[in-house]
Amino acid sequence: MHLLYLVFGTNIKNHFQANFSILSFLQQSKALNGITVVTDAPDFYRHLQGHVAVLPIDETRLREWKGEFDFFWRIKIKALEYVAQQRPGSALLYLDSDTFLYGSLPQMQAALADGQAFMHEAEGKLATLPSKTEQRMWQQVRQQTFGGIQMHEQHTMWNAGVVGIPAAQATETIALALRICDDMSRQQVTPRLIEQFALSVALAEMGPLQAASPYIGHYWSTKEEWNEAITAFLLESHLYQRSIADEVAAMATFEYRTIPIKKRVKSTQGRLEKLVRRLFPPQNITYIKPTE
Repeated sequence: MHLLYLVFGTNIKNHFQANFSILSFLQQSKALNGITVVTDAPDFYRHLQGHVAVLPIDETRLREWKGEFDFFWRIKIKALEYVAQQRPGSALLYLDSDTFLYGSLPQMQAALADGQAFMHEAEGKLATLPSKTEQRMWQQVRQQTFGGIQMHEQHTMWNAGVVGIPAAQATETIALALRICDDMSRQQVTPRLIEQFALSVALAEMGPLQAASPYIGHYWSTKEEWNEAITAFLLESHLYQRSIADEVAAMATFEYRTIPIKKRVKSTQGRLEKLVRRLFPPQNITYIKPTE
């Protein structure tokens, strides 16, 4: 099994998350045959040399991967295609940075070897999802054909924070996802969820698809709490000057179960917090003045 991460931008927290996720998988490294990190910040992964292969991505490659319709998240599918070409015969496991392994990786590996595909979890049939974006997308794609697949009421949207593709199906599945993605862009489908739905449909069409959530945590809705815990863990590693082996060993004591991986916060709370910050801004702000 080969892992793939895409990590972009200057927000250091995203790179902290990816480092933490990689360490969680290195606890069960015997089930892996490699890890690829595609990033525009390769320096943040140099300390993992020997454990990961870093693919620095420049504007030329990024422009090529975004394709003729300049769709940014098309690069997720192109990165999967790249790794499949570099690692023929390997099952692929794409991971968002805000993930971590807590279940049995050998069990996932065995399931992939049997032709079982994974995405993080099913969000529901696109035809019945409630958000305005999803409703608009369904109206745009219903009974239309993309990548040779006609969209129908049973097609399900899966969370794409985890994408596991069996080795035997990798080339064909990725090619199908890319065709669906490009056809949707060509027909000007609402772009926000295109790559997610393209992967959902392609994996479901190629064989059985099940949730990876029993094995992999994905804390997309509780990043604030996880970022605080991960920052403390990595700072402690820095202060103790831990080796990678020491960090992997320290992962065994990390309290996964004390931090929620999912929670729902009503939008009213966010609006009230913004209002309070606007009505009661900080006062008497002081900065250090350099001596002359």
